[in-house]
Amino acid sequence: MNLLRSSLFMLVAVPWTMLFGTALLVAGMVPLLARFRAVWYYRRGLMWMFRHILGITHEVRGRENLPAEPAIVLAKHQSAWETVALQDLVPERTYCVFVLKKELMRLPFFGWGLAALQMISIDRAAGREALNQVVEQGADRLARGFWIIVFPEGTRVAPGQTRRYKQGGAYLAAQTGAKVVPVAHNAGECWPRNAFVKHPGHVVVSIGPAIDTAGLSQDEINLRAEAWIEGEMRRLSPHRYPDAA
Repeated sequence: MNLLRSSLFMLVAVPWTMLFGTALLVAGMVPLLARFRAVWYYRRGLMWMFRHILGITHEVRGRENLPAEPAIVLAKHQSAWETVALQDLVPERTYCVFVLKKELMRLPFFGWGLAALQMISIDRAAGREALNQVVEQGADRLARGFWIIVFPEGTRVAPGQTRRYKQGGAYLAAQTGAKVVPVAHNAGECWPRNAFVKHPGHVVVSIGPAIDTAGLSQDEINLRAEAWIEGEMRRLSPHRYPDAA
């Protein structure tokens, strides 16, 4: 049954993505905010598919922790689910961009859409210069009222595992003074990393208290965000962490 659900999802989601990717490519002259409004319908379609085809429902806890001004979200990354769903966390009538590797921009359809939405793209092989790219583009997006979502582990990580938290998001926060919002979730329980077959279930997205970064170093920001996220992961998925007790 799960294989059937997953196959049907791909049959619907792929042409849906091709449609919007092509539309955004040819709509390059349309104002940026209009492009984001169009993508709202794309996301609504995918969220409908998640719920009604894959059987994946979700809830959000801690919305009251979101600051009024644009901030930097540091989030756990377990699946493709959150790349869609986390965009709905930001306050109404605001939009968000992701920090991502520039190679994604070259993907047909999906990458075209990312490029049209002016995501923050970086060359991960550039070393220190990559951090400067994050700050230059990130400061611009924050000033224009966009929220920024960063996956500090840099890649999808299976439930119960963690990787070193990279400095990009924390460095951007330290340089701009923007608040950091830590986010944990258990989407990997339903949507395993690099797996074709998804499983019905309920995802919990938990938003932590915003971190005021004034006077903090990038290391201090990263440590505070990591401590909250990894602690919350042990509450969301205690069966995945032997040390949770």
